[in-house]
Amino acid sequence: MIAERLLHEEDDDPVLSLVNLVDVFLVLVAALMIAANPHPAGTGPQQGDYTLIRHPGRADMEIITRKGQKIEHYRAEPAPRSDGGGSQGVRAGVAYRMPDGSMMFVPE
Repeated sequence: MIAERLLHEEDDDPVLSLVNLVDVFLVLVAALMIAANPHPAGTGPQQGDYTLIRHPGRADMEIITRKGQKIEHYRAEPAPRSDGGGSQGVRAGVAYRMPDGSMMFVPE
């Protein structure tokens, strides 16, 4: 008799249906978030101006800048080998850092 009662007993607890409803809404919110951001973690196309530095501090460093539709690509030049005689270049001017953080070059 107890076994029949356990088998035919129905759960009419209203809290259980509320928990199921919350689960449905969580799945719906997750689906909307994925649909709104098709490129998670910034892996998609970038909008606006940006600068990308690949391999910073290494000999094969590259700097890619984008301003509007213009893209500039810079590669680090390998350091010239000196034959023990010192530098091969000549002084071309002086650079000053201004109080606002900008740089000013004064040729000589």
